[in-house]
Amino acid sequence: PISKHLFTEDSFNMTSTSAPVIAFYITGHGFGHAARSKPIMDQLAARGAKLFIRTGANPKFFADVPGADLHREHYDVGSVQADGLNVDPLESLRQHAAIHARREEIIAREVAALRAAGVQLVVSDITPLAFDIATALGVPAIGSSHFTWDWIYEDYEAQCKGLSAHRSYLGGVLQGADFHIQAQPVCCPTNVHLTASPVSRKPRTSREKTRQRLGIPPDALVAMITMGGIPETYPFLDELRKSEDIVFLIPGAGREGNKTGNLFLLPHQSEHFHPDLVNASDALIGKVGYSTLSEVYWAGIPFGFIARDDFRESPVLISYIEKNMRGFPVLGNEFGSGAFASRLPELFSLGRIGRNGLNGADQVA
Repeated sequence: PISKHLFTEDSFNMTSTSAPVIAFYITGHGFGHAARSKPIMDQLAARGAKLFIRTGANPKFFADVPGADLHREHYDVGSVQADGLNVDPLESLRQHAAIHARREEIIAREVAALRAAGVQLVVSDITPLAFDIATALGVPAIGSSHFTWDWIYEDYEAQCKGLSAHRSYLGGVLQGADFHIQAQPVCCPTNVHLTASPVSRKPRTSREKTRQRLGIPPDALVAMITMGGIPETYPFLDELRKSEDIVFLIPGAGREGNKTGNLFLLPHQSEHFHPDLVNASDALIGKVGYSTLSEVYWAGIPFGFIARDDFRESPVLISYIEKNMRGFPVLGNEFGSGAFASRLPELFSLGRIGRNGLNGADQVA
C-alpha cells in the first residue's frame, strides 16, 4: 500500500532530544483491544514517547503507563455485549448511530486537542474515527488489530438490516491508515505492512512468587476460570469445591478477594496482575477472546475454551488454538453446570508448552 506520508522508522527517532508524541485510540469493547495496546504503550513510553490515550475502556487499565495523558470517551461502539457470550446487534446499531451523528463535532474537537498537544502520529485499535481525525490533523495513522469491524458486523446483518450502512462506512476506514498491522490470530487476512505474533501483556512476577503471594503451594494443581474481564455470577462454585485437590482462581467472581476452601474469588480489578495469575496456573478454562488466548499462548498452559457461537472471530481463534496450543472445547452446558471439573485431569495432562520467540508487542513497538 502507498502511504500518504513519508513514514519510516527514522521519522520517529526514539533517541532524539524531542520525544515523539503519539495518540492511541482504543475501542472500549471488551478487554482485548486495551490489553493488546497496553504492552505496546509501555514499551513506547519506556523509550521516551509521550502518549495521549483516547478510549472508552476502563482508565484503571492504563493507570501505570508512564507519563500518559488519558481522556475517557466512547469514540466507537465495537459491539455491545448482552452478556459474556452474546452480542446485542440492535443496541450496537443504536449506539453506532448516536456516535455517527456527532462525527464532525468529535473530529473537530479531537483535532484541536491533538494539535495543541503536538501529536505527530495516531494509532488505532481499532477505532474508526481515529483515521478521519489523523487525516484532518495531517499526521500519519497506524491501524492495528486482528479483525476489522465491518467483517464482524457482516454476520449480524440478517438480524439487524440497519447495520448495512454502518458496515459500509466501517469497511472503508482502514483506507485512511498509512501503516496497517495485523496481529495473530488474524481473522480476515489482507495486504498489510506487518503481521505480528500474538500480542499480550507480559507477567510482572514469576510463577513461584505469584503463588507465594496467594498462599498457594508450589506443587498444587491450579485451574483459572475467566470470562474475559466481564464480572459473572458462577452457579457452579459448590461443584468446584468437590475437587479438593485442585485450586481455582476465579477473577470477576467477587467484589473483594477472598479464599473459601480451594476457591480464590477475586474482584474484576484485583491487586493481582491478570497475566501473573495466568502464568501461575496449570490450565485455564474460559471464553475464547483475543487477550485471554494471547496470555494463555505465551504462558503455554492448556486451554479449556468456550466458543462464542454468535461472534465471527470465534472459529478463527479456535482454529489457532487447535494448531498452535493445547486444549479442548468446553460446551456451554458443561461450563454452566460445572461438569467441566471432571475433565480437568485430562486438561492438566496435556502439559505446558515452553515458548520462545518475540511477543507481538515487541514487534509492533
